[in-house]
Amino acid sequence: MKIPYLTADLAGTGGLLKQQPEDFCVEEIPAYLPCGSGEHLYLLVEKEGLSTFALIEQLSQVLRLPRDRFGYAGLKDTQARSRQWLSIAGARAEQLEALTLPQVRLLQLSRHGNKLRLGHLRGNRFSIRLRQVESDALDRAQAILQRLQQQGVPNRFGPQRYGVLGNNAAVGRALLQQDFDRALAEIIGPPARITNERWRQAAEAFAAGDRTTACAALPAAMRDERRLLQQLQQGRSPRQAVLGLPRKRLALYLSAWQSAFFDRLVTERLTSLGQLWPGDIAYIHAKGACFRVSDAAAEQPRASAGEISPAGLLPGSRALTSEGAMAHLEQQLLAAEQLPADAFTALKGLHLAGERRPLRVFPADCHCQAADGDLMVRFSLPAGCFATSVLREIRKTATED
Repeated sequence: MKIPYLTADLAGTGGLLKQQPEDFCVEEIPAYLPCGSGEHLYLLVEKEGLSTFALIEQLSQVLRLPRDRFGYAGLKDTQARSRQWLSIAGARAEQLEALTLPQVRLLQLSRHGNKLRLGHLRGNRFSIRLRQVESDALDRAQAILQRLQQQGVPNRFGPQRYGVLGNNAAVGRALLQQDFDRALAEIIGPPARITNERWRQAAEAFAAGDRTTACAALPAAMRDERRLLQQLQQGRSPRQAVLGLPRKRLALYLSAWQSAFFDRLVTERLTSLGQLWPGDIAYIHAKGACFRVSDAAAEQPRASAGEISPAGLLPGSRALTSEGAMAHLEQQLLAAEQLPADAFTALKGLHLAGERRPLRVFPADCHCQAADGDLMVRFSLPAGCFATSVLREIRKTATED
């Protein structure tokens, strides 16, 4: 589906993104700094071409500590140069100081009293190089950024949330529908979408019912998938095998489904991201809190000033419910998902509480400049918001949806 642009009347810059890891630099803006004492070792690292999960896996193996000892405030792109904080319970500073890992540089060590948890950050700073842009890209980018600072950016999650095959949300939907055969097929992967030869062979064998060949053909790095297939061979049911995956991975699939639902809401409300409807749930940007809009006309000046925005639904059992036209839209989209009545609470340990997220977000510290025929774009976003939403509006290339 072609997703419309908020700035459709402004020409994009084009350009190639992430041609090299250093083309996409991201730095966390922490919610707090470590105090210097406590049981948790805090480390600031710079990594390149490595996901947060991959880094934690490497550290877990080298330090011989279970993965649940590690904490992080946010997940960072694999194809990027990123700086982020991690916390480790039970590690000694000298272990980290003596550690050498490829693609990783230790910048700072300290201690703190609590584990670093997802969301413990104010936001992220981005510095991005776009290569092979249009000749007047600087003027185009400046015009688009000016508009986005005034109107806000559609607060989409975007493709990075949906996995390399783009089907994480489909796995999440299958889990909520308790269709574990479908979840299995999506986790192993639709063969037509897979470019890795061994992985594609495994997926084709699995689709043909040959689990033994599929298990043997999987690439070495796909340990969770191999364990899943081995459990099936040992007589476990699809439900038991799928729910035997790591809880964090299952939660990621469910989160991807919520994200896809929210992204559809953003598209439906694209022409009214800053316009309050009666019965909306409004998000207060300065506080991160929500309230129900009873008098849309009275609250609209605050929305026009960028103080508040309509908030869309990340579905769950305890999310604030909207009223009026927004409630109708959200319920219409939920009905199309064909979920059982207890979908958000039925899976033990995987309950979806749900929440509200602003439909738009305002980039800060925006700056762009020409750089040796390329374009450098810099901006900051609040925690949980994605640079791809800004870049999509700036570039307007045909390969983004």
